[in-house]
Amino acid sequence: MNAREVALQTVRDVFPQAGSGPERSAQEALDYRARKADLSARDRAFATELAYGAIKMRRALDWYLHPFIGDRAQQLPPVIREILRLAVFELVYTKPDEHATVFEFVNLAKRHGHRGVANLVNGVLRSFLRERPHEPMREDFESDDDYLGTRYSLPTWIVRQWRATFGDRVEEICAGVNEPARTSITVNTLKTQPQEIAERFRDAGVHADVSPFVTESLALDDGGYARRNETSAAGAWWIQSESSAMPADVLNPQPEEAILDVCSGRGNKALQIGERLAGDGSMLCIELDERKAATLQQRLEQAGVPAGVIVGDATTELLRPEQRFDRILIDAPCSGIGILGRHPEARWKKQPSDGERLSRTQRAILDRIAPAVHEGGALVYAVCSTDPRETIEVVEWLRRHHNFERGLIPARYESLLTDDGDVLVAPGIGGRDGFFIARLERR
Repeated sequence: MNAREVALQTVRDVFPQAGSGPERSAQEALDYRARKADLSARDRAFATELAYGAIKMRRALDWYLHPFIGDRAQQLPPVIREILRLAVFELVYTKPDEHATVFEFVNLAKRHGHRGVANLVNGVLRSFLRERPHEPMREDFESDDDYLGTRYSLPTWIVRQWRATFGDRVEEICAGVNEPARTSITVNTLKTQPQEIAERFRDAGVHADVSPFVTESLALDDGGYARRNETSAAGAWWIQSESSAMPADVLNPQPEEAILDVCSGRGNKALQIGERLAGDGSMLCIELDERKAATLQQRLEQAGVPAGVIVGDATTELLRPEQRFDRILIDAPCSGIGILGRHPEARWKKQPSDGERLSRTQRAILDRIAPAVHEGGALVYAVCSTDPRETIEVVEWLRRHHNFERGLIPARYESLLTDDGDVLVAPGIGGRDGFFIARLERR
């Protein structure tokens, strides 16, 4: 099985037809298929480029193909449509040997269909190369949002939402989420210092820049080295996006304080909090998923961070009525609109109703947890979403129903502040994930 076959199988795993097998994420599918095919590193990289590209650029690819297959698209076997998408992605977005590309994908069509559909694939691709259609242009569409959605291959409703939130930056964001997201690591200052880790990475040929926002976060120009060496780092550092490291920084936990970390997941933010407490203070974590909680406990122990872990639903009564904390971090479940760039299939799996549905969970968590903040204490609410229903509307709901007012955000975040004083990170700009962070203080 070669790289193009692996790419095809990966795309089919992400968009399975009825009865064809379980749906997988792009990364899970690619890892499985590439391992099964025993691809070389070079072929795996090529398969990744093709599969992720064809998944991400699905809408644009269908736009390119429409003049050549028109109404026949719905009658084509699904596997042949995926072969055509992969072929056109390679022809449009890479620098291929065009004849070899056509030859290889026609052969794929023969293996997965019959001579008739292989001839169709051959005819479509050769017609495509003869006519060389131009990229989507504004005049081809009825609205700016449809144009941007097609050119950058995003659902129109997402483009529309970003336009409402970010205004004139919408095209920059649409382009940015199609670029590789930048890999960052967070350094455990209980074990080492950012400068020491940065020097180690530079010795390995990887440039590391200290974040202008989070002092223990380093942005890398090549994430491969970090992914290969995270386990051997043994808690001295871990992979965590710069935006994801911001909520714990805004929380700013201090030694001797009692901290609650809600929806801890695998523990990136809990580890940050623990290293800032420096062994002087207390931390309690709440996580719903038992497997994530087990990983969290293991990572805390490995990093030398003492903390309690409660496995349970944060919308229920998990805390004692009298329990109070100096600072609480809630990294709430959300639609994940801010991290579309990291997951090529995510843009096609989200629904316009996700923000409204998840906002009910977010409010339920806040309603249960907010009373546990000491008077004068701080609560940081964060989501990897930029949907107003999950961000500003949830914060305003909290202020109406509980006695909280916005607190001060460190001055270094000024460039990311909204008019209301919350941190809003635009997705895709500077390789960052989209994030919303509000700091609130109990009166």
